[in-house]
Amino acid sequence: MISHLFAFLCRFAPLKRLLWRRWYQFLAKRYHVEEWQIMNYGYVPIPEETPLELDAKDESERYGIQLYNYVASPVALEGLHVLEVGCGRGGGAAWLHRTKRPAAMTGVDFSTEAIALCKQRYTQEGLTFLTGDAEALKLPSGSFDVVINVESSHCYGSMPAFLSEVHRVLKAGGHFLSADFRDNDKIDQWRSQLRASGLEMVRETHITPNVLAALDADNDRKLALMEKLIPKHLLKSFRDFAAVKGSLVYEHFRGGTMEYYSFVMRKTT
Repeated sequence: MISHLFAFLCRFAPLKRLLWRRWYQFLAKRYHVEEWQIMNYGYVPIPEETPLELDAKDESERYGIQLYNYVASPVALEGLHVLEVGCGRGGGAAWLHRTKRPAAMTGVDFSTEAIALCKQRYTQEGLTFLTGDAEALKLPSGSFDVVINVESSHCYGSMPAFLSEVHRVLKAGGHFLSADFRDNDKIDQWRSQLRASGLEMVRETHITPNVLAALDADNDRKLALMEKLIPKHLLKSFRDFAAVKGSLVYEHFRGGTMEYYSFVMRKTT
């Protein structure tokens, strides 16, 4: 019931920013665990894609990392200045920094607790974490070659405001690389917002089957982790949040009432 009410309220822009902020503050403050560094639904590559080789320490979060790899792959990040908006617990930004070798990697999130956790956990040179608002970034204009946004924009109160900030902080010729989900009846609005951003659409890809395959493959690990960490009275909410099999979110993906897309966009001038 709690998770269903939360999902309902989050459809209303005046409430969802506050609700998501409180939820992520709670998660970051309460759960400081090594087994949970990445928060996305994951990605299973199509057979034609080269399998991703991972260090042993990354293997437990393979599917979430594979989504980051898929989103970032259209641009060679080495030597570039990269911004992730909505970096969460920092695992994705840290993996990109370690493996893709950007000149500098900056992660921004609106949860002060999440950023505190990132700063405590990741101290590598060239990797920076800042508290910030996706819709009003306190960052210089034209300062990034790439902006990455993974499974975060559905939390925002104003997608146009966020996209305006992406356009502002990107250098000319820079790329916006994103992946997220929407209710089926909101996808056309989402596309219209992207096209109105001033960024050129390079590629749009429907990846719901890849995400659903990742949810299936990672289901048992998630359930085991929740049984270990989560009090019984919160398990239902966490199962929905994690989109485990049989949850509301999982069934929306499986039934096609919610869809997952990735986008590659470029700032032309």
